[in-house]
Amino acid sequence: MSAPGGDTPVLLITGASTGIGAATARRAVEDGWRVALAARSEERLRELADELGGSESALAHRCDVTTFEDQEALVRATIEHFGRLDAVFANAGFGAARGFLKESVEHWREMVETNVLGVAFTIRAVLPRLRDAGGGHFVLTGSIAGRRPLPGSLYSATKHAVTAMAESLRQEIRSDMPEAAIRVTLVSPGMVDTPFFDNRPEDALEGDDVARAVMYALSQPERVDVNEVLLRPVRQAG
Repeated sequence: MSAPGGDTPVLLITGASTGIGAATARRAVEDGWRVALAARSEERLRELADELGGSESALAHRCDVTTFEDQEALVRATIEHFGRLDAVFANAGFGAARGFLKESVEHWREMVETNVLGVAFTIRAVLPRLRDAGGGHFVLTGSIAGRRPLPGSLYSATKHAVTAMAESLRQEIRSDMPEAAIRVTLVSPGMVDTPFFDNRPEDALEGDDVARAVMYALSQPERVDVNEVLLRPVRQAG
């Protein structure tokens, strides 16, 4: 059976069930992309895929990003369903209360594995496909917290790691895969009003604000590599 959509590009999104990931999926389909939606909540993914037009435009696939086998299966399923993979948005992640005497060590471990190792696994699962295809685009969700240390914030440390990972990946591609037109973008938002917070913040960015930044980077001519997009709410000082 031929893949639906033919030459329409395909964007894979982790952490796609809510917040920035779901908003980006909506923007991507609106802009003419097909999307592979990944998260641990399969029910929410299926609801979003139905909203976006069903299997012709959206694939829902459960994935725990901390498990490399899940990520490999996700990439295979995307290519089997759509026949191609053009870009990936490594967006899965969550936070923790500030303070090295707060949160459980189990919460810390899951956060570090998701925010750091999960992104690395996404890169490892997708990079051979984009290399062999001769091009593509990685977008990683960073944070303002990944640009400066925050008091007692292990979350900040995980986003510093993602910031370094984005540039490390870009340099590896340029050094080891010079013929591959693979781009790397780090999207670093300030405070965003998403389910990330128990108490929803005021005067924050919305998920769609970040989604439009992602689509801006993806929409640039092939010769342009937008390395980082930094965006804050107007009233955020730091």
